[in-house]
Amino acid sequence: MVIRAERVRRRYGETAALDGVSLSVGTGTVFVLAGPNGAGKTTLIRALTGTTRVDGTVELFGKPPSEVSGERIGLLPQEFAPADRLTARELVAYYGGLHEESRDTDTVLEDVGLTETADTHYEDLSGGQKRRVCVGTALVNDPELLVLDEPTTGVDPAGRHELWGVIEGLAERGTTVVLTTHYMAEAERLADRVGLLADGRLVALGSPAELLERHGGADRLVVAVDDQGAATRALERAGYHVLPDERHLAVGVGPEEIPAVVETLADAGVDCERLTWRQPDLEDVYLALAGVDVDPQELSEPEAVRA
Repeated sequence: MVIRAERVRRRYGETAALDGVSLSVGTGTVFVLAGPNGAGKTTLIRALTGTTRVDGTVELFGKPPSEVSGERIGLLPQEFAPADRLTARELVAYYGGLHEESRDTDTVLEDVGLTETADTHYEDLSGGQKRRVCVGTALVNDPELLVLDEPTTGVDPAGRHELWGVIEGLAERGTTVVLTTHYMAEAERLADRVGLLADGRLVALGSPAELLERHGGADRLVVAVDDQGAATRALERAGYHVLPDERHLAVGVGPEEIPAVVETLADAGVDCERLTWRQPDLEDVYLALAGVDVDPQELSEPEAVRA
């Protein structure tokens, strides 16, 4: 077992940043801590890596974090800003020099997809390329455990997908990866196991498939209508199950029932502006379990950003 945490608690004044979190991470897996900003993800990362004091038990490789050599761990904090005027190659080489042993700089750059931009100054790289450099600095000591705190925050969608590929490649080569995110699509794409955090509590734990099976709910037809109240009443009178959904009207039906739903709404004088049939995803799981007022936009793909 790479990580074991039991009943971990951390308070800041009256605020419980962590409230009795227990989890474990096995060798060679990708474990994703997911949840909105302020859920406690960064505090838990600091607890697991021994950079903040907590109540409860935390072990890395069967030992307290303070007894584990830093050579075994690669850590990329959420706030990490290397020198702008150094090139990608110079940055990876510099951080490699901080370790007793380090990997070949060019090999690391190849692993994170920066061979062609290795001699570009950090300030001239795109947002996705910058984060790949940062991942490279965390990889240069060839860690057994790689910890990434929101590695794709502020990265445009194309850059995010590139980083996902980097992380998947590392996992395939046997690196244990722990990362935090508030993008549910990221968790669903990368994770072997997911821990969903809300208000410092671990509200769900399992593989994406397990969480969807247990908490995802039914397949649904999502309907944007001009009068949601009238639409709900008409559908319920017709015997349809209207699902709780904070974004739009959602009806628990299969795709073959869509024409009948549309006809029911038309007969009630309700105009349909848009219809989407979809299966539940981790965003639905989170909204069902969190028990907090979560802005759905916060759990979705962010707008494109070039850092």
